Amino acid sequence: MVEMAESRICEILVRNGRLHPEQVDEALELQKIRPKRIGELLLDLGYIEEDELLEALSEQFGIPFETGIREQLDSSLTTRAPIGFIREYHMVPLRKNGSAYYVALNDPANLPLLDDLRLLLGGPVTPVLCRREDIQAVIDGYFDQQGENAADMLDSIVLDEHDDDEPGSIDLMDGDRDLLDLANEAPIIKLINLLISGAVRERASDIHIEPFEREVKVRYRIDGVLYDKFNVPKSQQAAVVSRIKIMARLNIAEHRLPQDGRIKIRLSGKEIDIRVSVIPIQHGERVVMRILEKGSFLFGLEELGMARQDYELVDKLLRSPHGIMLVTGPTGSGKSTTLYACLQRVLSPDINVITVEDPVEYQMSGVGQIEVKPKIGLTFAHALRSILRQDPDVILVGEIRDLETADMAVHASLTGHLVFSTLHTNDSAGAITRLVNMGIEPFLVTSSTIAIMAQRLVRNICPDCREAYEPDLESLLELGLTEEQARGKSAYRGRGCAKCQNRGYYGRTGIFELLVMTPRVQNLALRGADSNQIKREAKKYGMRTLREDGAAKVMRGVSTIEEVLRVTRDDILEELPEPGDGGL
Repeated sequence: MVEMAESRICEILVRNGRLHPEQVDEALELQKIRPKRIGELLLDLGYIEEDELLEALSEQFGIPFETGIREQLDSSLTTRAPIGFIREYHMVPLRKNGSAYYVALNDPANLPLLDDLRLLLGGPVTPVLCRREDIQAVIDGYFDQQGENAADMLDSIVLDEHDDDEPGSIDLMDGDRDLLDLANEAPIIKLINLLISGAVRERASDIHIEPFEREVKVRYRIDGVLYDKFNVPKSQQAAVVSRIKIMARLNIAEHRLPQDGRIKIRLSGKEIDIRVSVIPIQHGERVVMRILEKGSFLFGLEELGMARQDYELVDKLLRSPHGIMLVTGPTGSGKSTTLYACLQRVLSPDINVITVEDPVEYQMSGVGQIEVKPKIGLTFAHALRSILRQDPDVILVGEIRDLETADMAVHASLTGHLVFSTLHTNDSAGAITRLVNMGIEPFLVTSSTIAIMAQRLVRNICPDCREAYEPDLESLLELGLTEEQARGKSAYRGRGCAKCQNRGYYGRTGIFELLVMTPRVQNLALRGADSNQIKREAKKYGMRTLREDGAAKVMRGVSTIEEVLRVTRDDILEELPEPGDGGL
C-alpha cells in the first residue's frame, strides 16, 4: 500500500512537470540506503519545493492545500489539544466553520489521528495541508496563545514555608522533555520555564538575574543591549536560584563560591543549550544564563555583513595553504561566529579540521572539536600540542590567551597548517603589538600571520518601521565623514513598532576592519612601530577602519549614527591628537 502511494505521488509530480523520470529513479536508488519516504528524499535532493510536494499530495488525497494559516488561526481551539500531540504530529486545530473543525496538518500519513482530535474537539474534523514551517510557527507561539508570561506568573506564585526551606525539593526537569510539557507544573518551575521561553521568543542572548537589597531584577540582553523585564520578589530569590542550579546540576548548598554549569532543553522541538554562571555578591547569588540555540547561528561568510572588497579578500585569504588568520574584538563582538563562518568556507571532505574551544558553542559536522578543561590540565596549549599529532590541515584555536598558546599557534602555521584564532584587542593593528608583548619575536609574527580582522556588532534598523531623516552635520562629522561628504545627506532610524517591540532595532550585523600582512606592514612591525603607525600605513593602501565601515552602513540605511558611534568609541579615542600636537 505504501509503495503504491509513493508511486502515485511520483506519477503526479512527473505529470505536472515538477520532476523528470531520471530524478525519480535516482531518489528510488537512494531510498535503498536511506529509509525515508520518497517525498522527503526528493526535498533533500532539492528536486522539488515543499509547496510542489504539498500540491501533489493535495491531488493524491483530495485534501486542500492552504497557506497563511496564522491569519486564520483561532487560538482558543489550539489550547483544546495537548501541546505534546500538536508538536509530535504537527497537527493544529485551525478554525471552526459551522459545526466542522478545520485541522492543519503537514503529513497525510497522520490522517488516522484525526479521530483523536474529533473526540477532543467534540465535532467533525476537516483536514487541510499546510507548510511545516507554518505549523511550527503556531507551536513556537504557544505561550503567546496562553496569554501568560513570566511577569504575569509572579503575581500568582505562592510558596509555603516548606518550599522556601527546602529548595532542593523542586522537581528536576527531565532534559528529554519539552518546556511546553512542563508548563502546568509547580509555580517556580513554571516561572523559570516562562522566563527562558520568553527570552528565546524575544531573541535574547543572555538572561541576567541580579539580587539587590529589596528585590531581584531580571534583564534580557537583546541585540547586545540589556533591557529590564521584571522584578522577582526578594522572598522568591532562593527558590529561583536553586531551581536554576538544579537544572544546571550545580551544588545548591554552595553559596560562597562561583559555579558554572550547563542546561540542555528542548523548546518547541528546538534544542537549546544554556550556559549558566552563578557568582556570590553582596545581596545573594547573581545568575547569568547564555542562550545558544543549536544550529541557528551558523552564518555563511557572505551573511556577516562584510563590504564586498573585504569579503572577496577574506575569501581569497582562506585559500592560503598555511598561516594564521586572527579575529579581534571585545567579548560579544561576534568573533566566534566569524570563525565558524570561515571554517564552513574551507570545510571539505579532503581536509582534516580540528578545533580547540572554551566551550564548544556550536557543533559542526565533519569537524573534530575539543573542549578545554583547565581543571584536569587540558588547556589550549596542551590540546594544541596534541592536535599537531593528528595530521590536521586546518586548526581553530578559540582564543590565544598566553605565550605558550601563541607560540604553539605560530609553530603550527609555520609547519604548513592554516590556523584561525581570536585575540582580545581593540583593533586589527593592536594584535601585532599584543603578540609581541606576549613574547613572540616580531619576525615570527610577521612571517606567520596572513591577516587580522577586527570587528564589532551593530544593531540593524527595524525594516518595518525604518524612516529617513535629516541628521545634524556634527553627528556626521563625528562619524568620520568630511563636511563635503556629509552636507545634504540623509540618515535612517526606526520609529518603533510591534515587530521590534518599539526599540527601533531588529537583529545585528558586523562592521569590520581587515588588515592584510603586506610587505610594508611587515617592515613596520619588524622595526617596532606601534599599532597607530601600522594602522595609518594600512589606511593609505585601502584598509577601511571600523568606524569607516560603520559610516558606510549608516549611509546605506543599515544602522544608525548613534549605534555606530556607540560601538566605535575606542576607534575615536585612538585618533585624538597627542599632547604637544596642538590638541590636548
